[in-house]
Amino acid sequence: MSRTITARSGRNAAGGDANRWAVLVVLCVSLLLVALDATILHVAVPSLTENLRPGATELLWIVDAYPLVCASLLILFGTLGDRVGRRRVLLLGYGIFGLASAVAALATEPWVLVAARALLGVGGAMIMPATLSIIRTVFPDRRERATAIGVWTAVAAIGAATGPVLGGFLVEHYWWGSVFLINIPLMALILPLARRLLPESRGSAEGPWDVLGALMAAAGVLGCVLGVKRAGAGEPLLSPLTAGPLLAGALLLVLFVRRQRRRPHPLIDMRLFSRAAFTTSVGCIVLAMLALVGLELIAVQYLQLVLGLSPLETGLRLLPLTFAAMAAGATGSYTLRRIGPRRMVGWGFLLTAAAVLLLTLMGQHDRPLLLTAGFVLLGFGLQTTLFSAYESMLSEAPPRSAGGAAAIGETSYQLGAGMGIALLGSVMNAAYAPGLANVPGVPAEASDAAANSLGEAYQVAGRLGGAAGEALHTAARHAFVHGLHLTLFVSAGLLLAGAAMAVRLPRVMECPVDVEAAVEEAAEARAAEAAVKAGSAAPAPAPEPAAAPVRDGAAGPAVVPGQPVASPADAARTAAPQDPPRPLPGGGPAGTMSGAATRTR
Repeated sequence: MSRTITARSGRNAAGGDANRWAVLVVLCVSLLLVALDATILHVAVPSLTENLRPGATELLWIVDAYPLVCASLLILFGTLGDRVGRRRVLLLGYGIFGLASAVAALATEPWVLVAARALLGVGGAMIMPATLSIIRTVFPDRRERATAIGVWTAVAAIGAATGPVLGGFLVEHYWWGSVFLINIPLMALILPLARRLLPESRGSAEGPWDVLGALMAAAGVLGCVLGVKRAGAGEPLLSPLTAGPLLAGALLLVLFVRRQRRRPHPLIDMRLFSRAAFTTSVGCIVLAMLALVGLELIAVQYLQLVLGLSPLETGLRLLPLTFAAMAAGATGSYTLRRIGPRRMVGWGFLLTAAAVLLLTLMGQHDRPLLLTAGFVLLGFGLQTTLFSAYESMLSEAPPRSAGGAAAIGETSYQLGAGMGIALLGSVMNAAYAPGLANVPGVPAEASDAAANSLGEAYQVAGRLGGAAGEALHTAARHAFVHGLHLTLFVSAGLLLAGAAMAVRLPRVMECPVDVEAAVEEAAEARAAEAAVKAGSAAPAPAPEPAAAPVRDGAAGPAVVPGQPVASPADAARTAAPQDPPRPLPGGGPAGTMSGAATRTR
């Protein structure tokens, strides 16, 4: 029967077995703030517009600056953390995030708020990959790491879903700037805790950091995300404002990959993508977000514009999804050990597809029980899929590349979300607009304006009034529900494709055995036995060395047998292994495989 032996260096890095769970709490609170900020502004846009009077372009940048900048800098700061220290990058991200929140809350001009939102994106890009890569280092045991990642993904879901509810409450009782101001006391609390509890860790520092490569990756991701967002906003795909950033971004990413393959010390080890489990996990993250993020935005419009719910009521209706996601994260580690990554990701996709198909029963009248059941299945299925995909991806990456792997996962998440908005938004528009083409009594100009969105259709219908306005209002509702159903079917198809992709994942959860730690523990046991035979007390463990940055893959501290020993000869026999080294899978004797690992099934 095999077991996982937690690396001694991992225990030291965490500051002890108990402290690593406190580290997880700090990291999750950090992630919660970043996830909240991604969605909390949405409900504050009307109040913000009334006070700052931004133009259409300025308002677009106020909303998009944060996710654009954050997505583009994830690879840069993820790999920088591997080089200079993940804790250092994370603490700097805290400071930038808090400063940007203060500037955003007190902004009196639109351009100041745009700059503050961009600065928030810089801080978020520092925080997000650092939290996941520190989890990879602090929890070397895969079983414990699976539990930690389950909590981490559940907190991300809580933040994203709670943002609109909290934002609606703050705007209703205070002013729009309070949605940013809430970050400052939380950052003031979390920063000293992080300085005290978080361990420093970094990957290999061989060779210079590839500054040009990092900038190429940032510019490439920025171009792709910007082009996808413009396509999702209704811009023609072949227009210069859409196709230009897309093509430029794709070209830069291709050049970045070629550069990394040629460099002896790349930012990201492209050999990771030769591992089927790693590549499949990244693909599953993209597909999950592709299928669901655009759908979530359409569902919010359905709740508010078709059912007539307020923003706060809409947020409350989405709470069952959040609670289901929390349950999936809490039970994810146990489920992963029982059924393995392949079935967990595949079944998660299938459950989510079933939830999406159940929601096709929605119509123009409120059905609370149906919506609640659909959202519960949706939240549980989606969280199950994302948890297992993130865990498999991170476990396939070596600890020295944890920051780069985390950045790849987060970038995939952002790209999938952006493409989902573009793809499902295009499907929705294609199904919605034809339903308003020939409404009796409605002029062609009014029909064209109403085809832009359901909200605009209601405004046009109100201006028309009378029978024509009522006819346009009814036609718009019918067309929107029809488009929603078609979008749900497309989303279900994408989810089923994800379930098919999951067959490339490992069938069972493979747990690495740290050979170095095993050799150290065997040496301690032999030392104790030798001391007892020599007539002395069992040796006490040597004191732990002073805290220092932990380099992934470095050997743990040596264990020195206790004193006294009977003679120098006894001491030599105590310190040296008495049995010849046994060969291990992968070649080489145990004594020469520092940091090697075998996989058990």
